[in-house]
Amino acid sequence: MNKPINYISTIEKWFSDKQWSIFDFQRECWDAVLNGDDGILNAPTGSGKTLALWLPFVMKALAENQLPSKKKKGIRLLWITPLRALARDTEQSLATSAADFGIPWQVGRRTGDNTTAERNKIKKHPPEVLITTPETLHLYLSQRDYPTLFRNLDGIIVDEWHELMGTKRGVQTEIAIEHLRSVQPNIQLWGISATIGNISEAGKSLGISDEGRLIRAEVQKETQIKTLLPETVENFPWAGHIGLKLLPKLLPVIRDSRSVLLFTNTRSMTEIWYQNILEAAPDLAGLIAIHHGSLDQATRNWVENSLHSGALKLVICTSSLDLGVDFAPVQTVIQIGSPKGVARFMQRAGRSGHQPGSVSTIYMVPTHALEILDAIAIQQAVRSGHIENRPALYKPLDVLVQFVCTLATGVGCNSDEVFAQMVQTETYRNLTKAEWDWVLTFVTSGGQVLQKYDDYTKVHIADDGILHIVSRKIAMRHRLSIGTITSDANLKVKFLKGGYLGTVEESFVSRLKPGDIMLFAGRYLEFVRLNDLTVLVRKSAAKKGAVSKWMGGRMPLSSYLADQIRTLLHNIDSPEVLNYPERISIHPLLETQKALSRLPEESGFLIEIIRSREGWHHYFYPIDGRTVHEGLSSLIAWRIGRKTPLSFSIAINDYGFELLSDREVDEEILRDKTLYTDENLMNDIKNGINAAEMAKRQFREIARVSGLTFQGYPGKRVQNKHLQANASLLFDVFEKYEPDNLLVKQAYDEIIRQQIDEVRLRKTLQRIRENDIIITRPNRFTPFSFPIMTDRLRSKMSSEKLEDRIRKMYLKLTAD
Repeated sequence: MNKPINYISTIEKWFSDKQWSIFDFQRECWDAVLNGDDGILNAPTGSGKTLALWLPFVMKALAENQLPSKKKKGIRLLWITPLRALARDTEQSLATSAADFGIPWQVGRRTGDNTTAERNKIKKHPPEVLITTPETLHLYLSQRDYPTLFRNLDGIIVDEWHELMGTKRGVQTEIAIEHLRSVQPNIQLWGISATIGNISEAGKSLGISDEGRLIRAEVQKETQIKTLLPETVENFPWAGHIGLKLLPKLLPVIRDSRSVLLFTNTRSMTEIWYQNILEAAPDLAGLIAIHHGSLDQATRNWVENSLHSGALKLVICTSSLDLGVDFAPVQTVIQIGSPKGVARFMQRAGRSGHQPGSVSTIYMVPTHALEILDAIAIQQAVRSGHIENRPALYKPLDVLVQFVCTLATGVGCNSDEVFAQMVQTETYRNLTKAEWDWVLTFVTSGGQVLQKYDDYTKVHIADDGILHIVSRKIAMRHRLSIGTITSDANLKVKFLKGGYLGTVEESFVSRLKPGDIMLFAGRYLEFVRLNDLTVLVRKSAAKKGAVSKWMGGRMPLSSYLADQIRTLLHNIDSPEVLNYPERISIHPLLETQKALSRLPEESGFLIEIIRSREGWHHYFYPIDGRTVHEGLSSLIAWRIGRKTPLSFSIAINDYGFELLSDREVDEEILRDKTLYTDENLMNDIKNGINAAEMAKRQFREIARVSGLTFQGYPGKRVQNKHLQANASLLFDVFEKYEPDNLLVKQAYDEIIRQQIDEVRLRKTLQRIRENDIIITRPNRFTPFSFPIMTDRLRSKMSSEKLEDRIRKMYLKLTAD
C-alpha cells in the first residue's frame, strides 16, 4: 500500500506534541513496512525502536478506518517478546499510542502471567494486537481454532531478537513463524535487535530472506562508564571479597540519583545486596525493592509500576529487567561484578537514559581485583563499537519432536507439509529425510525401545495421513509441558498465614530443616515445613540465614571480551592504558605478578608451577573464559596422564585453570606442542571429561523438552530427583539398546557445541601452539593463581570457614 501523506503528517504532529524528534531510521522503517517489505532493525537501546515498527501498522489502521469494507476481525499484529516484564511495558506503550491516534484496535497481552479470566477474554474476543512469548504462541498452535485465530494476521514483530537467537526459545519462535506463514502466506515479518554483532545472520535465523531489509539506526547513544574502585587493591584477590566493601562508595551514587537499577549476575546476589544496603542505609526502607524471575507476579508488577511512577529509589535486579523495558525515571545503572560480555553490559547500560538523545550512565562495581581489568577491557570494547556475535543453534531435534506433538494436539498436521516448512528455516535447513522419519517414528511409536509403552505412543496417523493426538490425557500433558525453559523444579514459597512470595528451587529446599532461616524476597524467613510442594515459612527476626539459590549461577566470559583482556594485558604499560584510573588502582597487583612470575597475555602461554603442602600446583592461563577452560583443563589433564601416571584435581576461572597433583609434571611434557594439538580432539575430550556422564546430565533437559519425562500437573509436580532418575534411566536404556537414538546423539552434540564450545576450543589450542610456552616457578601463590586456588576451596568449605582460611593464607603471603 502506498504511503498516504496525511498520515505521515499525523505522525509528525504526534511526535512534535511530545517534543520528540523523528530519526532517519524510523522513517526508513515506516517506508519499508508500508512497502510490504520484511526486515530486521538494528538499533541501540532507548533509540525509539518500538515506534519505528509499530507506527506503520498504525498508519495502515488509519487508512483502513477510511475504508470500512476492508476492516478485518481478529489478530492483525503479533508482537513476540522474550520477557513477561517487557510484554507488560510494550502493551502499555502500544495501547497508549493507539488511543492517541484513535484507531479502534485493542492491544492485549497473553503470557504465563495472565489470570484464567484474562485468558478466556482474549480467547473469546481476540485483540487486534496480541503481545505474547514464544511458549504462549506454541500453546495457541496446540488449539484447534488457531487457523481461524490467525487467518487475518498481517504482521509479526519479534522484539529483542538478539536475546532469543541461539536459544531453543529462539528456535521455537522461528518454526512457529514459518508454520504461521502456511496459514497466512502474506505475513510481514520484522525483527528488532539491539546489541548483536552478526545482525545479517540474525535476520536469516528469524526467517528474513536475502531480499529482506536490514535497517541500522545511525544513532550515537552516549554512554558514561565509571568504575568504583577500592582505596587499595589487595595483591592476592579472591572472587567476591571486594564488592560489598565498596558499599560506602556506592551509597552516595544511589542517593545522588533520581532512580537506580542495580544489576547482579544471579538471583542469590540480589538478596544479599538488598539486605546489606538496607542494613547500611535503613532510611531507604520503602524506597528499595528486589526484582527477579522467582518473585510472584504481583510483586514484580508492583516493582515495575513503582519504577515507572518514580516511587522507588533503587531496584536490585537480575536479567529480568535486562531488556527494553522503558523506565523513564531511571537515571543510573549499577553493574555488580563483571558482566562477562560487552553486549550484556551495553544492554544494561541502556536501561538508564532510556529515551532518544539521553545519556546512559553506568557504574561497574568489581567484586574482586581482576574484574578491574575487565572494566578497562569493556570500556575499550565499547569505544571500538564492537559487539559479540550470537551463534545460531543447529537442528535441536527435541524442539522438533515437541513441535510435531504441538501441531498434532491442535487441528493436526500433514507430515510432508511440516517437513517442507522446517527445511525452509535456517535452523533445520540441513534436516535430512532420514532424521525427519526418525522423529515421526519416535512420536508415533516411541521408537525402537519404547514402542511397547502407551505413554510414548502419542501421535496417530489417520487414513488421510494427518497426524493427530487423540488421547485427551496425552494432549493435556503436552500442553502443560510446552516450552524449552528447563530448571530445577520450582516450589511455591508461602507464609503459614498469609500471602504467596514466589518460587524457589527444590534443590535448595531439600537442604533445609524445620527452623532453618532462609533469605528470600528481601526477608529473613523461618522454614516451617514442606506441604504439597509449597514451602511454608514465617517471618524471622534473625539477621543471618541461607541465601536462596537458583541454577544458572556463573556466566562465562565472552570470546570477544576474553580477546580484549589478553590484548589489554599485552599493552598494559602502553601510554593509552596507563592513564586509566583502573590501571592505576591495580598497578601494585600487576607489579607483584611481574615480580613473582610474569603477566599472562596474548603473545605467550604462561604456566606457573608452585609447590605447597597440598602438592604441586600447575596453573595455565589461556584467558578464554570458564567454558573453554572446563574442556581444555580436562583435555590437558587426560593427555598428561597418558604420558606419565598422574591424577589431578582441577579448578577453573575465567582467566585460567589449575591442575593439582602429588607430583610435578615434567617441563618437557608441558612444553611439548602435541599436548595442545587439535588432532583427535573430540575423542580425547570425551575420554578426558567423562562425556557419558555429562551427556546424561544434558539429556535431562532434552528429555523434558521432547516429552520423554513429564513434570506433573499443577499442584502435583513430580519431584526433581524422580525426573532426574527417569531421564537417567532412559539415557542408559537408549545407550545400551538403541545407540543410534538421535536424542542421545543430540545430548553429546550439545556438550561439544555449547558446554565445551568446540570451535572456540580449537582456536585456543591453535593460539597456544603458535606462541611460546612460558614456564615460571614462583616461590608462592601469585595474584593470578590465588583466585583459582580459592575457587577450588570454595567448593569444599562453608563461606565462614573459607573466609577464615583465605585470610590466614593472605596474611602469610603478604608477610613472606
